[in-house]
Amino acid sequence: MNNNFILPKLPPKANLETVKILKQLSKSNRALAELKGVSKTIPNSDILINTLVLQEAKDSSEIENIITTHDDLYKSDIDIDVANAAAKEVKFYTAALKRGFELIKNQNILTTNHIIEIQKILEQNDAGIRTQSGTVLKNDSTGEIIYTPPQNYNEILQLLKNLENYINANYDIDPLIKMAVIHYQFESIHPFYDGNGRTGRIINILYPILNKLLDIPILYLSKYIIRTKTDYYRLLQEIRTKNSWEEWTLYMLKGVEQTSLHTIELINEISNLMTETKTKLQTNLPKIYSRDLLDILFLHPYTKIEFLVRSLNIHRETSSIYLKNLENIGILKSTKLGRQKYYINTKLYELLKNS
Repeated sequence: MNNNFILPKLPPKANLETVKILKQLSKSNRALAELKGVSKTIPNSDILINTLVLQEAKDSSEIENIITTHDDLYKSDIDIDVANAAAKEVKFYTAALKRGFELIKNQNILTTNHIIEIQKILEQNDAGIRTQSGTVLKNDSTGEIIYTPPQNYNEILQLLKNLENYINANYDIDPLIKMAVIHYQFESIHPFYDGNGRTGRIINILYPILNKLLDIPILYLSKYIIRTKTDYYRLLQEIRTKNSWEEWTLYMLKGVEQTSLHTIELINEISNLMTETKTKLQTNLPKIYSRDLLDILFLHPYTKIEFLVRSLNIHRETSSIYLKNLENIGILKSTKLGRQKYYINTKLYELLKNS
């Protein structure tokens, strides 16, 4: 690799609307539109945001070799005190993503300052944009330097400003094609000391919402990237060495299509499980059934007495009785960790674990 490569500003000087790209774009947009529609079949959007964000946080962190189990992840989701180091990292990713969603919902724009705030939550420090030179990207196996990102602080700032303008300007190009360009450019600027990959993947999630293609953050490409990791890094690099924009754009568009179809399947399974659970509750425990109770059982794979106390406005003793009754009819399974007792929605847990 020629380490004298100078990262050009956007828009790229390339044909991003080739016949192959436009053909794939049609499939990707169709799948994404279907995902947007299916997401509305679950009235409480927090259920999808909570459960799917956890999956994405786990997968995105795994790309950076931060590995946690579903069990540790779900425990830390309801009680940070029981989280191990990896689960805490994943928890911070979830918090960063939710903050990004809040920012674009309220301001309808994604700025450099927003991106810095997202990375700060993710990394839990104030290091901010790189001010010192020396950052290089290496091959994990050989240690060979494969890419040297911009080193000068002012150049990084200028490139980020250019990226911000590109993100928010109304170019005459489909947003999904722009998303592929934005992801490449952000990863190539590599503006932070740490957390660039995860921050870039959060931008991927927020961008379709910014463009009204989705209402909530449910398009998560990390699982696709894990499955195709070699291609992902190869194609990023080949834009720098061969200007291979077509293959990279096709890769990202295929990721949108495949991920949308997979997520549609998962949402339908969650919806079916909610219907099954509702019927079981109404049949076996009609006196305690409520829509709010059903929602609590699906907001987190793990639940605890405090959730019922807070959401249903009932006493701890009553909450405890509710949870024991739910365990008796096979909806929940109790487990103890230290002095705390948790209740697992076993079918939801297995569904998410195997998705």
